[in-house]
This record gives sequence, structure tokens and C-alpha cells, in this order.
Amino acid sequence: MIRTASALRTTTAAAVLAAATACSSASASGDTVEVVVGYQSKTINTVTAGTLLRARGYFEQRLAEQGTKDGRHYRVTWQDYDSGAPITAQMLAEKIDIGSMGDYPLLINGSRAQEAGGPGTRLISVTGYNLLGALNGVVVPNSSPAHTLADLKGRKVSTSVGSAADGTLVQALARAGVAESDIQKQNQQPAVGASALKAGSVDALAQFVAWPGAVVFAGDGRLLYDGAALGRPTLHGVVIRQKYGTAHPGVVEAFLRAQSDATRFLNEHPLDASREVAEATGLAAEVVHLYNGPGGIATFATPLDAGLLDALRQDVPFLKSVGVLKALDVERFIDPSYQEKAALPAVASARITGTDPVCGRPVTDPALAGEIWYDGEDATHPAADPGCLLRALKAAGAKVRAAYVPDAATGTRWFADRDQWVQDGGSLLPFTTEDGAKAYLAAHPGARPLTYREALAAS
Repeated sequence: MIRTASALRTTTAAAVLAAATACSSASASGDTVEVVVGYQSKTINTVTAGTLLRARGYFEQRLAEQGTKDGRHYRVTWQDYDSGAPITAQMLAEKIDIGSMGDYPLLINGSRAQEAGGPGTRLISVTGYNLLGALNGVVVPNSSPAHTLADLKGRKVSTSVGSAADGTLVQALARAGVAESDIQKQNQQPAVGASALKAGSVDALAQFVAWPGAVVFAGDGRLLYDGAALGRPTLHGVVIRQKYGTAHPGVVEAFLRAQSDATRFLNEHPLDASREVAEATGLAAEVVHLYNGPGGIATFATPLDAGLLDALRQDVPFLKSVGVLKALDVERFIDPSYQEKAALPAVASARITGTDPVCGRPVTDPALAGEIWYDGEDATHPAADPGCLLRALKAAGAKVRAAYVPDAATGTRWFADRDQWVQDGGSLLPFTTEDGAKAYLAAHPGARPLTYREALAAS
């Protein structure tokens, strides 16, 4: 049974109040321990260590449990930022104890903390990740003459310098034969860049989750480049000040258990989680669900997975080459010991399941499965493949809130009505970008491009 968002908030508020009361009662005569958490509310693949974690009160509940054991009172301060750089600055100033950010900012965080001397910082968990890099993307206005990244040569491109999105942009441009100096890079916060794109003062926006999806869903642009085309894992994670972790290991373990609680809730109740995050951030729930829903662009888990850590190690030479990182002892920076002490349970990732109501067969292949969110409904409907999804959309008419389908080549989940469609025999195939569709057409001479409306008609 799916509870409404208001019911969930009421339940959460009651739980937090009860936890706070228990903590205060248990520690009336004890010490007060402060913990400051820096997070990025709109960077929605960090929500299990930020927005959703805060909204559900899991950290406070876990600290209350800690308080009953040690007789202390714990007080949490949450600080919201637009990107990882200011969180790092505050951590170096010892004003933030726990922070979440993307892979490149994480590495820069570790490097600058080591350069400053002392215990430094430690990477202790992962939040959301994508094995191909689809959390980053480049969008352009709908009327833009640009069809490939190479078309951005000489153009103004907004990005957050030093972010994972900036790294994707630079590497993708190089692969397209365009030097970083060939574009006019504008160093802007994501919201500023999105406004600049809409106003026409920049030609493209290269950003991380959730900005590409938000711009496209709002009708202010189209996806020019899907980060998945780069084929490099991208992730977000949690970093702590080691000095704080040494002094208060119980707080860090409580945080990790709370993050695990939030991860489980997101994976078991994805639509409810998307609504809660949307309400807390002001982002459209449809955009949040694009990334955080079952089969979404972001996969949520806490373990320091060997493959993801390997990707981080491989990012260091690139960051050095572009001058944003001097040196980093990666092995010292990565610290799995806190997770080992917390003994976190395994959490299964959300998948689209059930029976396709139009095609009448079970949804079994995540590479094909789609999802439809109808207006006025508290649950989404599964689609076994893109053809079944289009048939359902054609029958529904204008009663659709959002429809999601994975890219036929990369698997990147995107809005069905904003995809580039191709018909190849009896198959209808979606692609997130014009580049992706053209690559398929070039390799399959019998295939033909379709508009979304033509794809509906052909289903």
C-alpha cells in the first residue's frame, strides 16, 4: 500500500519528535555533541546523505539511539549548498564535519585537506552513481544550431568549474576534437547557468544531476550530449573530517546507518521518495523520479565498490592535467573502516517490475523496461519495452504526467516525448540525443528516424 506524501511527512515528524525527546531525556545531564552536515539539496543523487535523509529524520533517530547508550545529547545542523566546492571550503575551516559531493569535488576535497596538513578528510560511503557517466550532460536551447559537441566551438558554455560535469565536458570535447580553449567557458552555479541558458546569454549548459533533466522537462532545452557516451563511471559520496571522525566515531557510524535507512526507503518506496525530495527542493517530482526512480539514471547504494573506487583512481591524472588537483594519496583518502564498524545491511536497488497492462506480459528486462506516471494516480505503471510504452501512451492521450524509457544504446532513462526515435523493422528505439540516433542509423541502413508523434502512430 502506498502512503501519501503528507502521511509520510506526518509519520516522519512524529518519529523525529519522539527520537529527540528520548535523546533529551537520556542525556539531560550529559554533554552536547554538535555535528554539521553539508549537502546539496538539488543534487538529487546525494539525497540519501542529504535531502531525503534530512526530511525523514533518520540521522536524528540514529543519534537518539546513540544518546541512550552514552548519555550524550546530539544536535545536528544542516547546511545546503549548490555544489561541492563551498562544502570543501567549510570542511577545511572545520565548520562542516560531514559532507556529500560528486567524484571530482570529492577528490579535490581529499587533495586540499591533505595539502593543509593534519588528519585530512576521508571518503566513507557512496550515495548515487551511474556506471557510464549519465549523471552529467550538456543541454542547448531547443532552437540551437548545435547538433554535436563539436558545434560548440567558439560558443559560451556554462558549467561549474571543478565539478564532475565540468570534467565530463572537457573530456567529451577532447574526444570530439575540441580543445577546452576553443569554447568560452562560463564558471557559474547550476541555477545561474540554467537561467542564463533560458535567457540566451549562454549557448549551452554542462551540468550534473538534476539540471539537464530539469531544463529539458521545463521545455527550455534539449539534451545535446549524454554523459553515458563517455563511458566513465560517475558517482557521489560522503566525506568526513577525519579529526571529527576520530573524536566522534559513534556519530559517523550513526550517519552511515541513517544513510542506509534512507537508501532502503528510496529503493523500496521510490515514488514516495521522489515526491518528498521534490517538495523539499522545489524541483519537479517528474524530474526527481527520472533520476531516482526504479531503473533511474542514478543507482543508490552505500558500499565503497571496488569498480567505483577504481574509477576515482583513474580520475586523478586527469584532474592533475587540468590543474585543479596537485597531489592526492588516494589510498589514505578512502576509508572503509567506518562502514565495517557500522555493519550496514545490503540494500537491493529498485527495479521496474510487474505486468505490462497493455502488452499483458511480465516486465523482465531492465534494459527495455519503461514507466508511466499518469495524472492523478499515486502509482506508476510498468511497460515491458519501448513499443509497449508507446502503445500505452497513445491510448492515454494527454493524461500522462511523465513517461520514462531507457536509451536503446546506453540505457540512460529519459523522457519518452523528448527522445529521438528510430524505427528498425518492427522495433521502435529511443535515444537521448541526436548523436546517438544518428550513430544507430549509420550502422543500420534499413532504419529510419521518427519524431515522437510518428513513433506513437507507428506503435
